[in-house]
Amino acid sequence: MSKYLGVILAAGHGSRMGPFGEKVPKPIAPICNEPVITYQLGQLKSLGIDEVIIVIGHLGHLITQTLGDGSAYGVKIRYVEQQQRLGLAHAVGQLERFVDRPFVLFLGDLYFQVPRIQELIDIFEKHKPAAVLTVKEETDPDEVRKNFSVLLRDDGTVKRVIEKPRHVTNMRKGCGLYLFDLPVFDAIRRTPRTAMRDEYEITDSIQILIDFEYDVRIASIVDRDVNLTFISDLIDCCQHELKNRGLDGLVGNGCIIHPDATLINTVLGDGVHIESPITLERCVVLPNVTLSGDQDFTDTVITPEVKLYAKHKE
Repeated sequence: MSKYLGVILAAGHGSRMGPFGEKVPKPIAPICNEPVITYQLGQLKSLGIDEVIIVIGHLGHLITQTLGDGSAYGVKIRYVEQQQRLGLAHAVGQLERFVDRPFVLFLGDLYFQVPRIQELIDIFEKHKPAAVLTVKEETDPDEVRKNFSVLLRDDGTVKRVIEKPRHVTNMRKGCGLYLFDLPVFDAIRRTPRTAMRDEYEITDSIQILIDFEYDVRIASIVDRDVNLTFISDLIDCCQHELKNRGLDGLVGNGCIIHPDATLINTVLGDGVHIESPITLERCVVLPNVTLSGDQDFTDTVITPEVKLYAKHKE
């Protein structure tokens, strides 16, 4: 049995991704032909974690079909269904009877670049806190406003966390990756529903830990975190992952491509047929798409049913 447990919250709904989000749960959105949640499984595996609980909800059966029992990824997966969407703290609270040790928690609809993730464990084992929050130093205050800010004491422990602050006092943004010890469940039981969103916020649970004088620490280890909210996010993450791998494109298995077609920073899923000499630039083409017209595409996600054009983030 591994010393830590992995937890991934994957019950969200991709309501702002249009028809794509209606058919594909965000945690299995393909980043360079691999579901985003499998990147998180790989990061957990790198920490020696081989038991993972995945909380599912919207289109959860597609997640279970994709990941199975986890053996293909070197882990053992247990699925727990969240019946009601009442916030992150509520989702975590449903897991108490399944959790018997400290756990690393990912939000399943985020693409992370965390090359120093081992520091999360190192900080926990050095200080024995109730929680370790990952943070990223931002340059855009709007990124902090969309997440939560973290205020520190002089000794480096967390003094306060503020969910979606209107007034940003520092650029230290909390990210959707945490390490919790078991006292978090006591805090969750004391967490009230918020007036703002009528949900149980995990940041409120963390503040309760702090107010009850538990030690809460930070790990400044996140280089990149992208919430897959819009179609443009999916394209941007694929572009970033291509760059990480030193590639200018990626073609899946069984693709048939017209010899005069041009692919620029584009990802093709398995079984894609391009029958005409068109140009695809910064596109993501899902498996089993056939393109036969003369239209070129830029910044587009193409599914067998629909073509989704990236728009500027709102």
